[in-house]
Amino acid sequence: MSGREQRERRPRNPTAPDGFVIVDKPQGWTSHDVVGRMRGLAGTKKVGHAGTLDPMATGVLVVGVGRATRLLTYVVGADKDYETTVRLGVATTTEDAEGEVVARVDAAGVTRAQVEEVVAGLTGDLQQVPSSVSAIKVDGERAYARVRAGEDVVLAARPVTVSRFHVLDVRPGPVVEGSATVDVDAAVTVSSGTYVRALGRDLGAALGVGGHLVALRRTRVGGYGIAGARTLEQLQDQVDADGVLATLPLAEAAAASFPVRRLDAAEAAALGHGRALPPLDVPGLHAAIGPDGTLVALVEDARGKGGLLARPQIVLAPA
Repeated sequence: MSGREQRERRPRNPTAPDGFVIVDKPQGWTSHDVVGRMRGLAGTKKVGHAGTLDPMATGVLVVGVGRATRLLTYVVGADKDYETTVRLGVATTTEDAEGEVVARVDAAGVTRAQVEEVVAGLTGDLQQVPSSVSAIKVDGERAYARVRAGEDVVLAARPVTVSRFHVLDVRPGPVVEGSATVDVDAAVTVSSGTYVRALGRDLGAALGVGGHLVALRRTRVGGYGIAGARTLEQLQDQVDADGVLATLPLAEAAAASFPVRRLDAAEAAALGHGRALPPLDVPGLHAAIGPDGTLVALVEDARGKGGLLARPQIVLAPA
């Protein structure tokens, strides 16, 4: 019996406190696999994640436990940082190393200057065609399922923002079947909905040699960085030592991604009953934190009955 099977057969762990856990996802695991493992560690089925990572990718996966799952919807849309390696000279069906090779062009002549020139054009506000093996639905079915069924899927371009596409290194890659490749290491910051695989594909296409990702590591989602992430092994060790999974409390979790509005006791009570407060006069969601340090709600200025007021989007503290 494997160690993983032994852990899965252990008695149920005590239920973890509501909060976030920043997981350093291992390669080869799906995000759903991680959630399943976290349910065992957290002692509850009420576990979710914010923003899927492909099995080949590693890095930051924001996991919510208990009432914190209600915050995940608001974290999904945050911008993200990645470190990636694009291999030029080979194009694949999935635009990453897990797909079948569909084209191979000798990339020995590609220079760093050429790469930098194309990267400049892939930075800023773009119209990006998503990967055909993405989870986007086409007539009710996931695009990747249609591709696996043999269909030729081309998705419509959508607006994305690549605020940073920094080339770290351009170096010779392996020679495959007598054809030279070039590896480009890069760090990118992108808006939600941007496909880094598509950036690698488009970089290779613009250079005329094709390209695909051979490595992808997410280092930040919104206010949650890799420095605060723990591996599944580290989380298991912590549970074994302490008896219960440690989580980032709701107030700290929210404050990492949203500006904070401090409440007095009367304001906390009003929000707890779903009532609005005087406006913030600052756009965007705010974490409304009570005098006892608990997260009461996420609030945002919105017009309605009574005019412009700071209205609760979700209420987390009991009235």
